[in-house]
Amino acid sequence: MPDNFFRKHSSDDIFADGNPDLPLEIDLGCGDGTFLIKMAQHYPERNFLGVERLLGRVRGVCKNIQHLGLTNAKVLRLESSYTLEWLLEKSSVSRLHLLCPDPWPKARHHRRRVVQQHFLQCLHELLTADGEFLFKTDHPGYHEWVCEEIETFKKFQPLPWEDHGEHSFFYPKTDFQQLWESQGKTIHQLRFGK
Repeated sequence: MPDNFFRKHSSDDIFADGNPDLPLEIDLGCGDGTFLIKMAQHYPERNFLGVERLLGRVRGVCKNIQHLGLTNAKVLRLESSYTLEWLLEKSSVSRLHLLCPDPWPKARHHRRRVVQQHFLQCLHELLTADGEFLFKTDHPGYHEWVCEEIETFKKFQPLPWEDHGEHSFFYPKTDFQQLWESQGKTIHQLRFGK
């Protein structure tokens, strides 16, 4: 837990009891922590911060992190937008993962979608010079929305995302992705670099 919510924090602050010099990755809306924990186990050379607002989920993820003895994973109970805009230092995050967020499918609710121009500006400032934004959704409309918002923003470049082959990388599925795929839904994925 940050000692002060009214100042900017670096990885040094958040992981002071571990290895603060490792690259920092954010799992925004980490849910039950499936993705966060598997990434932390697979990449011990990186730090992972999950952000989740629901207390029950946060407690469960913290318990699993502690049980596994992971020093490179932590969870923060806070709103995503506040975390990005006010809590974390600029140029402090190497990757931000936004996986299967609520698509807010009704037109009147689109303003509640996470990916908007202001979010992209905060994200751009937060990422390191070679930072990445990785996004997944089962909702075709939200996929199109993100593509359009990124195109309007103009400060991110698309990167290839290969699931197989020499340029593929370890990327576990979230609980939501597993659920949607079991129902026959297609998962749309996007990867952008600064």
